[in-house]
Amino acid sequence: MDILSRQILTEIAVDHPAPKPRSETPSDHWTPAILLERAAYLKGLAKHGDGSASETLKTYPQHFTMLSFRARSGEAELHAAHADLFYVLSGSTILVTGGKIIGARTIGPGEVRGDSVEGGTPMELKQGDVAHVPAGTPHQMLLAGEKTVTCFVMKIQEAPTA
Repeated sequence: MDILSRQILTEIAVDHPAPKPRSETPSDHWTPAILLERAAYLKGLAKHGDGSASETLKTYPQHFTMLSFRARSGEAELHAAHADLFYVLSGSTILVTGGKIIGARTIGPGEVRGDSVEGGTPMELKQGDVAHVPAGTPHQMLLAGEKTVTCFVMKIQEAPTA
């Protein structure tokens, strides 16, 4: 039997070579469940840090994707060359856009942060909502009390509006 078993295995291996490794898929796919599982990790980091945590998921030639968790309000922000596209996975926040950044300071090329946005337009974002903030637009996420928000974020290279 041992000789017969070896002969059968040899024939199978010759007739059916091992499959070749699949080439990398040209697209990426993250389910809400996968993103929320990763967000649970970010929540732990935020709890032991300053109340927020984020990570870059993937970088592409003209944009990159991020996952962001917040348990506190963020600073006012302005990105000269990137638009923000937010998709709320869980929780809610008030996104203030437009107006002027109070206490503005440049933290890097085309990146401004500050204390708050004055004179902007507030809008409530909740689970399932999508918001686009054009490049060059002041914006800030505000959270009250024990609220949290988890967002999938796309940072899209874009020329600022005049």
